[in-house]
Amino acid sequence: MTQKTFTKAIVIFDIDGVVRDVSGSYRRAIADTVEYFTTQAYRPTPLDIDQLKSEGVWNNDWEASQELIYRYFETQKQSREQLQLDYTAIVAFFQSRYRGSDPNNFTGYICNEPLLLQPSYLEQLTEAGIAWGFFSGATRASANYVLEKRLGLESPVLIAMEDAPGKPDPTGLFATVRELENGIEERLAIVYVGDTVADMYTVEKARSLDSTRTWVGVGVLPPHVQETAARSDAYSETLIAAGAAVVLPNVQELTPKQIQKLVSSSPQSVF
Repeated sequence: MTQKTFTKAIVIFDIDGVVRDVSGSYRRAIADTVEYFTTQAYRPTPLDIDQLKSEGVWNNDWEASQELIYRYFETQKQSREQLQLDYTAIVAFFQSRYRGSDPNNFTGYICNEPLLLQPSYLEQLTEAGIAWGFFSGATRASANYVLEKRLGLESPVLIAMEDAPGKPDPTGLFATVRELENGIEERLAIVYVGDTVADMYTVEKARSLDSTRTWVGVGVLPPHVQETAARSDAYSETLIAAGAAVVLPNVQELTPKQIQKLVSSSPQSVF
């Protein structure tokens, strides 16, 4: 069988909302944390969290939780200076819900995250000559749990929370590219796949700092926004406005053929 030749490229994936469904884990932990620190007065809805994330700077869910707590109390005429929230306590409570209370084993919401892609999809990319890796705002332990334990990947290229500043700072994206390009002389096109405005802003910032290569942002609709067509459409429009070249309902629809098409049709394309 003759193997098809596709445009060489690097595809880098966000993890939360792309590789795994976090609506019942990370986002549930955000809601739990905000509810706890507002003494049960306010529990943010999924739409509340999406609206915050659409601002493009709240990729870190601990910081997002703190911000939602602050904003609630501001509606109650209390200033941030008055509150003096304990960020360490917020992180600890969040982690007790997401990871669980056992410091040596994951027992929390993380254990029940549905997977959004299968290893066979990544094998298709490899067979097509497309390198791939991961850049995520998740902690390394959480990211490795899904990549290595759940998906069975062996030491995948991963830049996690501890390795780089939070998105939309593109430092971590550049670091992932360097690892994947190790030993490759040509400058390959980069496709970054994410589910938030911050992910698309990261691609835009990377492009502004390195215009010598092709950068393509691909949006993916997280499962929790696909409950209604109106919500899906609104979320898609938000990602496109933030710079996504295309928005897909599932990451596995980003086939080698689709990658070739996106890279070749990019205004920056060097092919």
